[in-house]
Amino acid sequence: MSADLLRTLCALPAPPGREDEFRTFLIEHLSPYADQVRTDPMGNVFFIRKGKGTAPRTIMLAAHMDEIAFLVRHITKEGFLYVQPLGGFDPRVLDAQRVWVHGRQRLPGVFGTKPAHFTTPEERTKAVPLEDMFIDLGLPAETVTELVRIGDPVTLDRDLITMGNCYTGKTLDDRVGVYVMIEAFKQFEASQDTIVAVATVQEEVGVRGAKAAAFGLEPDIGIAVDITIAADIPGIEERNWCVRLGSGTAIKIMDTYSISDPRLVEFLRTLAEEQGIKYQMEILPRGGTDAGGMQLARSGIPVCTLSIPCRYAHSVVETVHQDDVAASIALLRSFCEQSHRFPTTANSVAK
Repeated sequence: MSADLLRTLCALPAPPGREDEFRTFLIEHLSPYADQVRTDPMGNVFFIRKGKGTAPRTIMLAAHMDEIAFLVRHITKEGFLYVQPLGGFDPRVLDAQRVWVHGRQRLPGVFGTKPAHFTTPEERTKAVPLEDMFIDLGLPAETVTELVRIGDPVTLDRDLITMGNCYTGKTLDDRVGVYVMIEAFKQFEASQDTIVAVATVQEEVGVRGAKAAAFGLEPDIGIAVDITIAADIPGIEERNWCVRLGSGTAIKIMDTYSISDPRLVEFLRTLAEEQGIKYQMEILPRGGTDAGGMQLARSGIPVCTLSIPCRYAHSVVETVHQDDVAASIALLRSFCEQSHRFPTTANSVAK
């Protein structure tokens, strides 16, 4: 694994609908491994390796480029910014965070709120709502209005670091999924099926990119690669942990966006056991992935999500275990090589 590549992916800004810089990097990095590269009008990018079989099917892998971010919605006469969220960032962890405002030039700033000295005892026990937070750029108002416009995107500022056996930082949702997808795409030797790795847009605002990409691609099978909630921390009962950090890649059974095809779930489980890849089964009670968008493409396709367990999701300290990342790459690589063994007819049974 390359920590440097993952660190680069996490650092590149990609607010929903503004994934250009991230997409450009991916095209430069992954094109040498693809037979064909193309984009669609929405901004999804497709990396295609053609199948070697006599009647290759199309397998769509999907991991989203976009991150939870904000748009500037108001600039006060003093030069402070109020923002509109793009996706569901946890407001409890936003106060006093550093940000980048992507205006006419990239500007550092901080999320500010009313000082604790001026709050009531009741206010100090509650999370500050996002609508009451503002961004301070440390600049005169006239400079702010010259450099920042309504609609300019805002992203969080936090570097990825190694912590014990883990990586922690911002945007691991879903940069670690993109990392797993591109590493598996680079590493698999050959497939009888055509493998299309799709870096999607606008997942955080309703899996919009995956819907458009799957509609145009018309794949036969879809595999999403994303994080899932590892709630194995103090204060959460074990029955609600969902998955454990360090216990392997997670094969999703269901979430609120999709129900994984049971045959595909079993096929991935079989591959993991054959290859000695550490895995765990996942049911996510809230949340979803690009699989939900792919599943409804045209007349529908079998889908599943391969998940990387992640603590503290939708914060700037999202945390994943290195072994889980490696296991996810290994299982996805194996699936690409062995996909011909999975039958796509509804009445078939995986062997």
